[in-house]
Amino acid sequence: MSCWSKGISTDMSISPLDILAIAAHRDDVEQTCGGTLLKMAQRGQRTGILDLTQGEMGTRGTAEDRAREAADAARILGAGWRRALDIPDGRVENTWENRLKVASVIRETRPRVVILPYWKGRHPDHYTTSVLGYEACFLAGLAKLALSQPPSAISQTDPGAEASVVTKEPLDPHRPFKIIYATLYYDVRPTFVVDISQQFEQKFASILAYKSQFSDQEAGKDLFPAHDEIHARVESMARYYGALGGVTCAEPFLQKEVGLVEDLLAIPVKSI
Repeated sequence: MSCWSKGISTDMSISPLDILAIAAHRDDVEQTCGGTLLKMAQRGQRTGILDLTQGEMGTRGTAEDRAREAADAARILGAGWRRALDIPDGRVENTWENRLKVASVIRETRPRVVILPYWKGRHPDHYTTSVLGYEACFLAGLAKLALSQPPSAISQTDPGAEASVVTKEPLDPHRPFKIIYATLYYDVRPTFVVDISQQFEQKFASILAYKSQFSDQEAGKDLFPAHDEIHARVESMARYYGALGGVTCAEPFLQKEVGLVEDLLAIPVKSI
C-alpha cells in the first residue's frame, strides 16, 4: 500500500470511500467542511480529500510545505485518503484533460457522496473547481468512456520525496449518489448545516496544521489575518451557521435537489 508518512493512504485497492471532498487548494477543505469530514469519520465513515493543485503559487510557503501540512491536517480530521493532482495552482481550468483526471479519481475512490466548493466565489480556482468537479462526476459514470488512473496523480509515501509511479489500470464506471456544495466561502443561504459543535476545536487544529499559511510572518501580512485573530474569525462563522440550525457551531452546505421528507414530526430545527 502507498500511504502518507502520517498514515494517510493514497491506495484505494481496499475499499471505496463514503465521502470525497474535492477542493482547489490544500487547506480549502479544512476551512469549508473539515468539521463535517471529522464528524463523519468519527461515525465510522470512510472519508477522503482530493486537492486539485499543490499550492506552488501561494503567497506563503512552498508546495513541499503544503504537502507535509496537508498530511498532518488529514490525520487530524481522521481522513483515510488524500491526494493532490498536478493542475497548476492559480490556473484551474475546466478542460477535457482536467475533467478526465478528476473523473479517474472518482472511479478509483468510488465515493457515495462528493463535496464540492460552491459555484460562486472570489477565487477563480474555487468556482472553477465546482463546475469541473460536477462534470467529472458525470463523466465518471459513462460506461463507454475508458479511463485509467492518470500518471499525473501525485501519490507519495513521503511528502518530501518524488512522486511514486502510478500503475495505469482500467477503472470501472462510477457516479456518486449525492453531490453537495460547501458554501462557507460565499454568502448564500445554505440548504442545510451540519452540527460540528463537538468537532470545532479539532477542525481548527487542522487549519493551524498549515503553519506556513497561518503563522505570523511578514509575507502576505496584508492578506492573512494575524494568528490571534484566526480563531475568532473561524469561530464566528461557525457560530453564525450554528445559530441558523439551532446549535452552537455548524458548517453550511447547499444541495440542488429538493429534499424528501417521510415524517413531518421528525423534521429538525423548530420554526418559532
